[in-house]
Amino acid sequence: MRKRDHNVLTNAASLLICGLLAGVVVAAAAFPAVAMSGLAAKAGAETFGALPKELAVARSPQITYLLASDGKTPLASMFDENRRDVKLKDISPYMQKAIIAAEDHNFYKHNGVDFNGVARAFVNNSSGANSRQGASTLTMQFVRLAISYSATHPADVVAATEDTSARKLREMSLALQVEKEFSKDEILERYLNLAAFGNGAYGVFAASQVYFGKPPSKLDIQESALLAGLVKAPTAFNPTTAAGYPDAVGRRDYVIQNMVTIGAITQAEADQAKQIKLKVNHKRTPNGCVATNVQSWGFFCDYFYRWWLQQETFGSTTYDRERRLKSGGYTITTSLDVQAQKAADKAVRNHLSVDATAARMVAVVEPGSGRVRAVAVNRNFKLDDPDTPQNKLSSDPKKAKKKIRGSRPNTVNPLITGGAGFAGYQAGSTFKIFTLVAALEKGYPLSYTINAPHQFKSDYIIDARNPAACDGPHYCPTNANKSMAGVHNMWSAFGYSVNTYFVALQQQVGAENVVKAAQKLGITFRSSGDARLATDKSSAHQWGAFTLGVSQTTPLELANAYATLAADGKYCEPTPVQEIRDPDGNKLDIANPRCEQRIDTQVARAAVDAARCPVGDNSSTSRCGSRTAGNVHGVVDAPVAGKSGTTDGDKTSALVAMTKQYAVAGIQADPDWPQTTQRMKHNEVPWGINPAVYETLRDAMKGKPRVNFTPPSGKIVLGDQRSIPGVKCQSIETAKSRLRGAGFEPVVSSSKVASECPAGTAAGTSPDGKTIKNGVVTIEVSSGQGAPTPDSSTGAGDSPPPNGNGRGPRPPRN
Repeated sequence: MRKRDHNVLTNAASLLICGLLAGVVVAAAAFPAVAMSGLAAKAGAETFGALPKELAVARSPQITYLLASDGKTPLASMFDENRRDVKLKDISPYMQKAIIAAEDHNFYKHNGVDFNGVARAFVNNSSGANSRQGASTLTMQFVRLAISYSATHPADVVAATEDTSARKLREMSLALQVEKEFSKDEILERYLNLAAFGNGAYGVFAASQVYFGKPPSKLDIQESALLAGLVKAPTAFNPTTAAGYPDAVGRRDYVIQNMVTIGAITQAEADQAKQIKLKVNHKRTPNGCVATNVQSWGFFCDYFYRWWLQQETFGSTTYDRERRLKSGGYTITTSLDVQAQKAADKAVRNHLSVDATAARMVAVVEPGSGRVRAVAVNRNFKLDDPDTPQNKLSSDPKKAKKKIRGSRPNTVNPLITGGAGFAGYQAGSTFKIFTLVAALEKGYPLSYTINAPHQFKSDYIIDARNPAACDGPHYCPTNANKSMAGVHNMWSAFGYSVNTYFVALQQQVGAENVVKAAQKLGITFRSSGDARLATDKSSAHQWGAFTLGVSQTTPLELANAYATLAADGKYCEPTPVQEIRDPDGNKLDIANPRCEQRIDTQVARAAVDAARCPVGDNSSTSRCGSRTAGNVHGVVDAPVAGKSGTTDGDKTSALVAMTKQYAVAGIQADPDWPQTTQRMKHNEVPWGINPAVYETLRDAMKGKPRVNFTPPSGKIVLGDQRSIPGVKCQSIETAKSRLRGAGFEPVVSSSKVASECPAGTAAGTSPDGKTIKNGVVTIEVSSGQGAPTPDSSTGAGDSPPPNGNGRGPRPPRN
């Protein structure tokens, strides 16, 4: 008896509290002054005074979509919550009616709080009935969700969902305000975009995609009823599980019948809908770069992701920027060119497997915009499973001994773009372009000649124990083979990749100026050793081997450096984006190219003119000799420029090949063991890096116009030309003296030519007539055997002569 009396007292108290709360809300809505005096005091002035005066509705987290440069091809999606807001007009009318049938029959009748429902729920819940009833309207549920998504502290989220009378009072108060500020349709739209539907789907757009693979505008009766039924308990009614499927069907049919009750559909339509077998896709939306549309595109996606985290526009910290990316609802058209990307993917894997020790890496950049059109490597963009690893042991013997696994076949490391501990790779003679640019900036013309011996004793000081040292501590580089020795100008020296020419030229220009040219073209020196040498002028001045590519770089930086020259000296910051729009469709300026003129136009054109020589092309001004990659022009079938390069022991190999539309750079190396004993192929088909680069460029150029490079003009081509004095039949010493007196550097040919002059005297000069001021003039020595043969002079810089096909002998390995 006492227990029953206690229950009666408790129920009476609960009824009083419930009525009091309802009364306060009504009074506050209708008679604010009265509420603040009498009723507020009864309910608790402190509690009522703490009620918010308005609801701050923050935009809910939205999914961000990444597209290829065509604006159509999906690349990836990124989100914390899979949600995309849609307008009510884009939501099926069945779905709109279904959610009302499931959650709030009187939605269009009440003013935010259904007081009849509150009373009904109180009576039911106080009677001891098995089933509990709620009294929350759709508006109150929207308020609860809005508070959660607007919260700035986890405690606020908990407070928004705790089962207390204070929370109910707050929801009621705010619901009444919301109903004054928004129309019913606006509230319904916002609710459908906020509600959780299970299986990672937030909002009706994501739910219709996850469960049915269609937009919400296409949902039929039974699909709408299923989704509306999930809102109450997404886990319990999960149709993708064996346990939840029967309950999901039952809940669906319950909602369908309620749609009849509210007059949304007829009984016949309901009966027909209930007969349809429930089928769901259970296709979760892919999230992040490990789930790109094409797996190999994950490397580009990762480059974009790292780029985004560096942009201060999206937040002051990397955490803030990541949250913006994964909740900002952006539509991002990336710079990925599907044609170029597919070409690169195919080329890097051609006859080189994903688990090969060698990593073949290619980057494609658009000159004049800096847009990165493709990045590819013969690896899978994938995390290795630590429980059942697929990756092979590291190729570095010391690491392998410790059972450390390498980055093959799976990796998420930025092998092509650099970062996260990857400083890059040595790119060999491709760095000679920086010496060439620095020399041109100092006024040296393309026709500038140097007598380049097989071994050059430089003024650079190194450790005397270094294999490259001679005569004590002097840096003494050699050429790849002895046939390269002789008088060269910039065209022939770059085409034939003459080491001793470029070390001598760097010494004249100043190595620090060559380093500066590289920096202007975008080389960043990520390794601590390179950075120290590059930032200290005195150290940079002594960096004798810099021109031979001993500094580390990435395919991306190398491609962009050459792209700057192809764009007539306009440097553009590499970017993975083409257009960024926010959820409201506004275009953000951050996607615009960031460019500036860093190299004089004529200097850039002259550098490209020399760079046409190595890859088998010529302009109207080019005077090329032998070529190190002479087949590139024929394969690409377009005006082309570039340079190949290898390092000591062929530990790495590189090639850059570019047109006016694309600059493609490739490096082949072992990222797990830079000191590999494996010899990286260079120009051999099909295993070397060269085919991967020029095949990428060839396929990327399909269907594109053939645009020629503009040749340089003015003194930068031939310089200040001076007449060469005649020395015919004079003694060698006299000839040398006259040439020096005229401002030239005389050298004596090691071979003799037929001449009417006495043996051992000067038969003439090469070149004769005119040449550049301070240039090299070769004294030809007479054999004393009659008249000279016609056209015996080959001209300055033409040694060694071409073999008739413009490509020279078999390319040396540099």
